[in-house]
Amino acid sequence: MNEKRNQLKESGRGLVVSWALCAVCLIGHLSHFIGAKVSWIHAFHSTGFHMSLSLFTLLGPGRKLITDGLKSLIKGAPNMNTLVGLGAISSFAVSSLAALIPKLGWKTFFEEPVMLIAFVLLGRNLEQRAKIKATSDMTGLLSLLPSKARLIVNGDLSVEVPCNNLSVGDQIIVLPGDRVPADGIVRAGRSTVDESSFTGEPLPVTKLPGAEVAAGSVNLNGTLTIEVRRPGGETSMGDIVRLVEEAQTREAPVQQLADKIAGHFTYGVMALSAATFVFWNLFGARVLPAALHQGSPVSLALQLSCSVLVVACPCALGLATPTAVLVGTSLGAKKGLLFRGGSVLERFSAVNTIVFDKTGTLTLGRPVVTKIMTQGHDKDTNTKQDSSLKWSEVDILRLAAGVETNTNHPVGKAIVHAAQAANCPVMKAGEGTYIEEPGSGAVAIVENRKVLVGALDWLKRHGVDESPLQELEETKNQSAVYVGIDDDLAGIIYVEDEIREDASHVVESLSKQGISTYLLSGDKKNAAEYVASVVGIPKDKVLYGVKPEQKKKFISGLQKEHIVAMVGDGINDAAALASAHVGVAIGGGVGAASEVSSVVLMHNRLSQLLDALELSRLTMKTVKQNLWWAFAYNIFGIPIAAGALLPVTGTMLTPSIAGALMGLSSIGVMTNSLLLRFKYSSREKEIGGPSVRIDIPLDADRVVDQDKKLKDPFVSTR
Repeated sequence: MNEKRNQLKESGRGLVVSWALCAVCLIGHLSHFIGAKVSWIHAFHSTGFHMSLSLFTLLGPGRKLITDGLKSLIKGAPNMNTLVGLGAISSFAVSSLAALIPKLGWKTFFEEPVMLIAFVLLGRNLEQRAKIKATSDMTGLLSLLPSKARLIVNGDLSVEVPCNNLSVGDQIIVLPGDRVPADGIVRAGRSTVDESSFTGEPLPVTKLPGAEVAAGSVNLNGTLTIEVRRPGGETSMGDIVRLVEEAQTREAPVQQLADKIAGHFTYGVMALSAATFVFWNLFGARVLPAALHQGSPVSLALQLSCSVLVVACPCALGLATPTAVLVGTSLGAKKGLLFRGGSVLERFSAVNTIVFDKTGTLTLGRPVVTKIMTQGHDKDTNTKQDSSLKWSEVDILRLAAGVETNTNHPVGKAIVHAAQAANCPVMKAGEGTYIEEPGSGAVAIVENRKVLVGALDWLKRHGVDESPLQELEETKNQSAVYVGIDDDLAGIIYVEDEIREDASHVVESLSKQGISTYLLSGDKKNAAEYVASVVGIPKDKVLYGVKPEQKKKFISGLQKEHIVAMVGDGINDAAALASAHVGVAIGGGVGAASEVSSVVLMHNRLSQLLDALELSRLTMKTVKQNLWWAFAYNIFGIPIAAGALLPVTGTMLTPSIAGALMGLSSIGVMTNSLLLRFKYSSREKEIGGPSVRIDIPLDADRVVDQDKKLKDPFVSTR
């Protein structure tokens, strides 16, 4: 990474110098047009001064570019640099001849090499910058691992040691709130562990003796004794980093269109220029003797052959891709779409298969309260009554939140947020009454009532009388939290990772465009298939319970026959995102997923995927139009420059006129690139504009009608 940054700095210095020289050229021309009389300003327009600028450009900022092009030509593999080098050198050579031999009657155009090098270096610098952004050193991901661990020695004493010194078989203690320092197996204790970094699932997992834990996961509420199973420095997090590095060192599968044909075009231009010189030198006097009255056949042949090289100078060809990419990426940034390089736009426009992660991508990635089911109960007499007398949804939510204000469990937080959104009074557990059993539930005295919140079997063990309670519908993707009040089962709070509102629309739109969609999840089968059925992904294209390395393997398999984009949001998706042809991160551009992804949806809306796809297609369409214009200009311009019209109409392109036409073609390319903004705006109007969604924070909404909140206290979380 340091080496690449140094190269970018060096490229930036060359870019600044080349554009400074270009600005000086423009100042000289401007002073000439406005008729400035000051002698030092007039010097800016002198032939000698422009010749010096052009020579300095070739030997300075453009030296490496021209040298690389000539080396490639010698090796028999000419590239875009070869075309640039030939164009710049031929422009300088013809202008030098015109300046040194005035009787030739040619005009000089020393500014052409300066402008050509400046524009080409701009495109190269933008591409280098994009590549550095697309490659992550993953130091932020590795920083999630703790540096020290509490090692058990002499049976019960613990000492802090560096994690790198841990060996297989060592036993370590992990306290509540700490990150697990090494991969291992639980030998003692009970706790809930947040593994969302690896599985992507928002709900923590209960860990009992014998369960496996991964370094970097967070121990929430219990003390664990863990036996180390991998030596220090070798962790699941490290495995993900290695997978990402492996994917990033792989070469891009698609190259720029201009580079694909630059080599053949170079040979063609050189051959045509040589043929032009030979023809007019040997046969020019016979074909058109009148044209030679002011010069020799050699002079005419040299002028026409140089005109061919100048007309073919790939200024427009070199600008075709970078100008369109520059407009496309800047337009995307304004729309909250971060594209990292022109090759990303090219690959994304060709995508025919999109793989979605489930949690945080098709879903919101956080548990929310979706339903509360109540049990008939008379609050005053504390006896069972008719079902019309029951704990209300607000009562159950309020009392449960009073217990859960003491926990950092994600489900508990969801209950508290739902109570806040419903404007429930803030309840607190009686001092010293709160007791939590990790992975099972919690109990406390709230408003002089014993309130238990947790799993059904845990409530039974604590004396809660299980009354018949018919569930309204199958739980599907939901988790059920049972609430007991004064030893009676009062109700059930359903919590789920809610599906994004625009997910089904996005999948449907992709299907209409002929793009296949897959769901790849580390969650259990029922949850994955339920989400897929809601958003419209076929059941046979759902993979569940997959680990990060399995995700990467699946993506690699699809790439053998398809152009694949992966859409994800977490650390567990990092390897698959880096491995796919196009990695798309959703979630505001934060975290390891955005570090390795080539496209980031900054507004955290899945519908932005459709906007990004449309913008990439329009950008590549513009690139192809630019390339068509650049080559069409050469197809018509080169024969005229070679003297094709000279015998018929007497029309001949001098090198200076050829240089002007070259500049005109560049202006046409840049104008078409700038029109991309209007094309995209009109396309947005045609499809009804970009889809917009307003997410209401769980703990913020206070505007919803109070009566509606009492009927549906968690309405603002939906």
